[in-house]
Amino acid sequence: MKIYNTLSGKKEEFVPLIPGKAGIYACGVTVYDHCHIGHARSAIVFDVIRRYLKYKGLNVTYVRNFTDIDDKIIRRAHEEGIPWDAVAGKYTDEYYRDMDMLGVGRADIEPKATDYIPEMINIVQGLIGKGHAYESDGSVYFAVGSFRDYGKLSKRDMEEMMAGARVEVDERKKNPLDFALWKKSKEGEPYWESPWGPGRPGWHIECSAMSVKHLGESFDIHGGGADLLFPHHENEIAQSEAFTGKTFAKYWVHNGFITINKEKMSKSLGNFFTIKEVLETFDPEVVRFFLLSTHYRSPIEFSDEVLREAESTLDRYYTTVLRIQDYLEKPGEEKADFTAAGKDFSKVVHSFKEKFEAAMDDDFNTALGLGHVFELIKETNRFLDGKPSGPKDGELLLKAEELLSVTGNVLNLFNRTPHAWYLSLMKVGNIGLSEDYILGKIEERRAARQIKDWLLADAIRKELEEKGVILEDKKNRTDWKIKTGS
Repeated sequence: MKIYNTLSGKKEEFVPLIPGKAGIYACGVTVYDHCHIGHARSAIVFDVIRRYLKYKGLNVTYVRNFTDIDDKIIRRAHEEGIPWDAVAGKYTDEYYRDMDMLGVGRADIEPKATDYIPEMINIVQGLIGKGHAYESDGSVYFAVGSFRDYGKLSKRDMEEMMAGARVEVDERKKNPLDFALWKKSKEGEPYWESPWGPGRPGWHIECSAMSVKHLGESFDIHGGGADLLFPHHENEIAQSEAFTGKTFAKYWVHNGFITINKEKMSKSLGNFFTIKEVLETFDPEVVRFFLLSTHYRSPIEFSDEVLREAESTLDRYYTTVLRIQDYLEKPGEEKADFTAAGKDFSKVVHSFKEKFEAAMDDDFNTALGLGHVFELIKETNRFLDGKPSGPKDGELLLKAEELLSVTGNVLNLFNRTPHAWYLSLMKVGNIGLSEDYILGKIEERRAARQIKDWLLADAIRKELEEKGVILEDKKNRTDWKIKTGS
């Protein structure tokens, strides 16, 4: 199993520091606003990494933090006229609501920065004692020049950073690249007591304190969005390794940006969509599928059109499950052995697991893994088109369905019944019909067909189709589904 390590710039074999275990720390959100779709990508990526490592038999400890004190939180508190901690609580709840809908599991440990002030102060004191930090007018700064490896993650040269630094002049700093470990509080701001006076932690120090507390001074995987690589993760490495003298994280994993019209999506540019907004129009599983259909390190272009395509592709899975279930309800005559088509399909089925795992073992390549999933779905439909018969064919179809389900558990996709899938599509698609209404129309159409009133039967089908409901006549019943991709 190989992981692309941002630190080395290449894929490396994944060898946990402790055999059979894996420690993951993923930088979470600053809880001052609704999350956008970029936050969803990072959360889903690390959710799948955790799931796959557990699937491979590792005992995983996954830590994802909340930044619950920050300039943005303080500013939002003033705007909304509520205490800063009420802002943090409000948007933490919104975060959970979004992530629960997207199928993102809770981390094993979800620390909040303000619960770890003593641990942060301890690290800051240690850095001062070792000559890596200094106090200035009630604030404490990390002395970047004291850490010889500064820039090793982002591959930036210290002299070039100094020459090109666009930083505001701050007379409290000895070096314009130095960053705050502890910030003196301004009047009216929340504060905590410290050896340097009332203040609050800098952004970077919180992740070092919380990861060391729960995963140890060295652990396996640290990651987040590519926008965190510099300066946040670079600063984390500097302060952590200067404090402990040990390698901070062995593997650094960063997911790529989401773009709109080829431009990075961000709140500063104003070209972003909140998760809440997107889920008003699209089923959460569609969003999750879309985000996993591109390799996590690659940029991914966001638009309604690509989400509609994802919806149609995902529908192929549920349609195939329906076909398998229909077949298993009425298998054909018994045959002693597979037909030639059955033998070919058997090879596809029995090679699937190995192909899927090979894709995921290659730097969590969910795009390739899903490619194998839909290759199996294509071959399943081709096999069904050949009208298989007999118990062996049925066993093969059951095996295919089981494999798709196991894959779904790893990715947290394909975990509903087709009926639940279409009910959800009906809701987000604003069909404006209830299931009872549709079933009533199906019964009305059945009665019309029984008395050979074909005009009325066709009119009912057309009426439903115009509203996005497709009828499928089967041997003993008529099923309904929602038209996708439109």
